[in-house]
Amino acid sequence: MKLEVINPATLEKGKTYDSHTKAEVEKKVAEADLQQKSWRKTHVDFRKTLMLKAHAELITNKEEYAQIMTTEMGKTIASSRAEVEKCAWVCKYYANHARDFLSDELVETDASKSYITYQPLGVVLAVMPWNYPFWQVFRFAAPALMAGNAALLKHASNVPGSALAIERVFEKAGFPKGLFSTLLVSSDEVEGLLEDKRIKAATLTGSGPAGSAVASTAGSHIKKTVLELGGS
Repeated sequence: MKLEVINPATLEKGKTYDSHTKAEVEKKVAEADLQQKSWRKTHVDFRKTLMLKAHAELITNKEEYAQIMTTEMGKTIASSRAEVEKCAWVCKYYANHARDFLSDELVETDASKSYITYQPLGVVLAVMPWNYPFWQVFRFAAPALMAGNAALLKHASNVPGSALAIERVFEKAGFPKGLFSTLLVSSDEVEGLLEDKRIKAATLTGSGPAGSAVASTAGSHIKKTVLELGGS
């Protein structure tokens, strides 16, 4: 299957992308699973260093990333620049606050010691929409990676360039190759991904029916989900 970019503001045809084959998807899922097993053992300060590099990459190449968004989904270049800046901000925010967010919390019980601890889930599948092609991803990816997880992105089919650009941001920042990876696949393939034992959780921003489908499949396999449906 081919993914063709058409600028909705001008109707100009842009790049065409090949969907990933089953073999390529399998390789990406396996790599994410492998990388996460090592990533979860890294210190939060090491993750912070890389996330701040992602912040710097977004700021340094803001114009490049903004142009990709504008070309693919038609928003004004001013809006695209602001979106890149917001993504850079969220990288810095979680880089600077993750240590506090992930710290154990002591609680009083009748035991000698009780506490809440925060552990990585594993590989998280993100199904994201086209309307904010960078922001919707970064607001998930920054905290997920800082918490020791790996991420697989199934983005909207009309913004493949944005999806691959986000993958490049994390690679250029020094994150292990494959820890954050884009899957250029159709919506029909999401169910099979959710059924994969290596994928431990999912998040989706989209319609009610899409959320219901993801929640149903994930629930049948006892997997956590975070859903934003219609702004809720």
